[in-house]
Amino acid sequence: MTSFQLLAWWLLPLVILAPLGAWRFVALRRRVRIGFSSTALAAAAGTTIFVRVRWLPAALRCCAIALLAICLARPVIANSQTKVFVEGAAIQFVVDRSGSMRALDFEFAGTKSNRIEAIKRVGGAFIRGGEGLLGRPDDLIGLVVFARFADSLSPLTLDHGYLVDALNQLAPSSDQTEDGTAIGDGVALGVDRLKDAMSNAKTGDGRQPIRSAAIILMTDGENNAGDVDPRVAADLAASFGIKIYAIGVGTRGMAPFPMGVDPFGRQIIRNVPVSIDEELLTDMAKRTGGAYFRATDTESLQSIYEQIDQMEKTTTEQRQSLHFTDLAVASFRVRGVSVPPLLVGVVVLLGIELLLVCTRLRSVN
Repeated sequence: MTSFQLLAWWLLPLVILAPLGAWRFVALRRRVRIGFSSTALAAAAGTTIFVRVRWLPAALRCCAIALLAICLARPVIANSQTKVFVEGAAIQFVVDRSGSMRALDFEFAGTKSNRIEAIKRVGGAFIRGGEGLLGRPDDLIGLVVFARFADSLSPLTLDHGYLVDALNQLAPSSDQTEDGTAIGDGVALGVDRLKDAMSNAKTGDGRQPIRSAAIILMTDGENNAGDVDPRVAADLAASFGIKIYAIGVGTRGMAPFPMGVDPFGRQIIRNVPVSIDEELLTDMAKRTGGAYFRATDTESLQSIYEQIDQMEKTTTEQRQSLHFTDLAVASFRVRGVSVPPLLVGVVVLLGIELLLVCTRLRSVN
């Protein structure tokens, strides 16, 4: 968009000064310089190219004056620039990897799948998009896992490719000495990671790019290990403004569980009772302003992630700025061609005029 500076546009009428150059040229032509009895011989001699372009210096001066008047009016080009400031969420996955997560009560494409595989598939879609989920490209997301002990597999990061790779390597615990369900320790470690991320995320202007913080807790059992009481961990999360979205993973009643292989190499599957401390998970979620969900199959797990996706939305703020290019003193482009500043044109026109009137188009007064 091209316009003029608001306080200088009134200088445009100075363009009418341009005809003064033409008037001076006409006045000089009418002035008698040398008297002759007859100019017939001069007329018969013909005219050269320099005689025919005697008007050129006056024309150049007219153009220079008009262009100078336009420069004084400060023509500008306004380039609109839009900056997007994103205030994302910090989300910590806290995933149970105890041995009971090997239960085969989920299904993908007609194939039985254990609980860990279901979490990896739907959790990966929540992070990167897919399966009806849009993904969380602007959010810091980390991964904490727990069985008898809690461990951080991925820090809070925007490198979601790395995060999904870490998630895909997750497997249920196979070591009896490590088996257990330390829900409190897992949540406490997740809170510690989120607390550090929020304290380190302030920008130079005091803005907090992390709009909200949340823990997505996924477990299929009862707290039976660890040093931190789950309710104490939930209160700790609430003190830092961190919500807990707890998901009880597993069918109700009985669940098919792999028990090894028979002498013929066939997998032995037996139904075992499912025991999830839903009262504890519900209480933990309520203490932080979050919510508790029960995922009994793949579809319900995906639906839960869709709900969390809506609850923890990323805030996007647009700011628009205008950058003005002063055409009088700055070069610009017209249809891809670079054009020098208009004042350069004024100098060039006056320079050519001066050169002509001092050489071949010089006149004698």
